[in-house]
Amino acid sequence: MNWQNILPDAGKKIQDDGFSLFGIFFMMMLFKGVFASLAGPAPNYDMQKVLSTRSPQEASKMSGFVSIILLPIRYTMVIGLTVLALLYFPRIRGDLATPDGTDFEKILPATVNSFLPVGLMGLVLTGLLGAFMGTFSGTLNAAQAYLVNDIYLKYVNPHASTRKTISMNYLAGLVVVITGVILGLFVKDVNTVLQWIVSGLYGGYVAANMLKWHWWRFNASGFFWGMLAGIIPAIALAVLKSFDLLHGLDLYYWPVLFLLSLAGSILGSYAAPPTEEAVLISFYKTVRPWGFWKPVHQKVIQKDPAFTGNKNFKLNAFNIFLGIIGQLCLTILPMYVVLWLKGPLLITVALLLIICLILKKTWWNKLNEY
Repeated sequence: MNWQNILPDAGKKIQDDGFSLFGIFFMMMLFKGVFASLAGPAPNYDMQKVLSTRSPQEASKMSGFVSIILLPIRYTMVIGLTVLALLYFPRIRGDLATPDGTDFEKILPATVNSFLPVGLMGLVLTGLLGAFMGTFSGTLNAAQAYLVNDIYLKYVNPHASTRKTISMNYLAGLVVVITGVILGLFVKDVNTVLQWIVSGLYGGYVAANMLKWHWWRFNASGFFWGMLAGIIPAIALAVLKSFDLLHGLDLYYWPVLFLLSLAGSILGSYAAPPTEEAVLISFYKTVRPWGFWKPVHQKVIQKDPAFTGNKNFKLNAFNIFLGIIGQLCLTILPMYVVLWLKGPLLITVALLLIICLILKKTWWNKLNEY
């Protein structure tokens, strides 16, 4: 018997609550994505990829092609292994059993071990290890650069020799790796730390990284206090949840962490003088950012009346909107292929082609104007 026939009012309430929670979750994911995008490339391997390009045009093309190449390949593998695990779940059930119940994080290794032939298994594992090493090496290099360039060479030993600097890079890398391994021993599961990274930690640093592009008054002091005001509560969130003093998804705490970081960034910026005028003018003329740059724009115009600011905000926002839909299409396209859902597959392909044709005219052909 259907439980909704027994308790229709309760059933309707549960459904309404479920849709309400999903709506809140979806909106927070959307806002997190928007603010993270406004913050620009993350200060790890993403930033390194951008800095490796020769021009802003190449950086834009690189970012676009990463999505085109990465998303279909990644989700073809993900949905393929997921379907295998769902269809033959009874065969891997024993590998997932733990004293506390089913360990869902063992589904992927159990599926790879049970269903993939030897050659294909080696190829998949090589790809997974390659992805891990790419992320690991990029993040490690960024950590070394921060510790050595921003702390050691700036405050500890500004006149260090090249040999001494190289030695400190090795030492910083070793310390970061050892610290990471030790912290990893205390992590309960991958999902817990991943949720904290994409929700708690992102909430702690995204405000400071966003303001550096869009507000002329932002300075080093604002960046320091903004990061500190966000990351310390993010770490406290992880500690409190580990002792069961807080509950719920980390994403639900994201707005609080973001607002704390934003407040720290603004107060910290006004606690110190503005960045030097020459630096602001050079940055504005080179980057031509959106946002609150009117005082700097007026100074640039006084020195260079022929200069024009970025007037492509509406077109860029339109391209971003299309790009979001295009990335979603690239994500679900391989899923429809593996599941062979012909109707949704044709709609997705048609929508993707239309988006590509529009972006060719509104984005690709206009890269030299940005």
